[in-house]
Amino acid sequence: MTTPARIEVDHVSKRYVKYDDAPLLLSRAVQWRQRTKRSSLWALQDVDFNVPPGECLGIIGHNGSGKSTLLRLLAGVTGPSRGRVKVRGRIAPLIAVGVGFHQELSGRENVHANGTILGLSRAEIDRRLPDIVDFAEIDDFIDTPVKFYSTGMYMRLGFAVSVIAEPDVLLVDEVLSVGDLAFQAKCLERMMEIRRAGTTIVIVSHNLGAIRRMCDRTIVLHAGRVRHDGDTVDGISKFHELLRSRSDMEELGDFASETSIADDPGQVESVALISPSGEPTRQVHSQDDVRMRMTVRFTKPAVNAVVGMRIWDEFALLYMDFSPLETSQNFASGDVVEIEARFRPNLRSGSYLAQMALMQDNGVVAARTIPLDFFVDSPPRVEGVVDLDAKFSVDGSRLSSPPAGALVGDTHGI
Repeated sequence: MTTPARIEVDHVSKRYVKYDDAPLLLSRAVQWRQRTKRSSLWALQDVDFNVPPGECLGIIGHNGSGKSTLLRLLAGVTGPSRGRVKVRGRIAPLIAVGVGFHQELSGRENVHANGTILGLSRAEIDRRLPDIVDFAEIDDFIDTPVKFYSTGMYMRLGFAVSVIAEPDVLLVDEVLSVGDLAFQAKCLERMMEIRRAGTTIVIVSHNLGAIRRMCDRTIVLHAGRVRHDGDTVDGISKFHELLRSRSDMEELGDFASETSIADDPGQVESVALISPSGEPTRQVHSQDDVRMRMTVRFTKPAVNAVVGMRIWDEFALLYMDFSPLETSQNFASGDVVEIEARFRPNLRSGSYLAQMALMQDNGVVAARTIPLDFFVDSPPRVEGVVDLDAKFSVDGSRLSSPPAGALVGDTHGI
């Protein structure tokens, strides 16, 4: 017998009406016969999927792809223009952390109000209140009006109320960016616990490392349509394929806002990340030998140019290096050259950006690529930033038998 779906999304589309800017009052008086122009914006089109009880589903896509609209439909905040949405069980929507908190009420009073909205009785709320306060780390401020809370305190309390309510369905929108790094890890561990307890979870996030860790299945949305529904790693690869256009790349940050690439003497004609098999890719394993390759056509001479590469994530620059000065070369106008950088991406699972450049000895850029996004797949045990490929062993010659829990052999991390 087939297990009934906890969430059913049946060929759903969502349309918003866009109104053009209304004229000013004076123009309105002159053009009183004109009507306000309207146009349709389809945020979602023919989205169709089911989520069985206990599954953790990831939803990814670039800004404006329809992710948050889909989550609002699941939460019942809005209804579909076409199709049907059905969600069974108690829902805890974490669409905006702390939404519904009354600024004049204390943290304790807001916990009771939000707990009631989530379907908890007063006795259940009183029983869980110590856990909520402890999780949110606001022991000394629980009776203070939330209008005096810092943004971090406000967000932590909102998350704590939602996850400790023990919902049947947890809807999460970018909550993995709550608070500092330590609290983010705490939120992730808590969601892993409630997933193991059988809660159905739907996560919308740009944190692809967390999506990979939590979700076996991922949906990729693009322009309101489902472009992938299946394995998470394959979905992340699809996501990066859809980010290849320059306009999408600019959404990832202002790292390309340096001097104009068009002014460089060398113009990049192609750039690619090459897998060990020799094929272009956007997904690599941390232990792969990878090449980044660019083809450059020079429209002006370049003198004593060396090759450089840098890699960074959403937080900081992780790596930057240049070839030795003794390998520098001169290039004449009309030269076409192919340049490679070989490296092993010993990084944790996640999304990264890489850029190659040619730098002249006077510090002027000769050529540079636009940043190239890619995903690194590391062993699940690797945490932190770098995969050190550590080797672990126990000297058994001094032991009559290995102690319980001894770690023997090779692994990539803990």
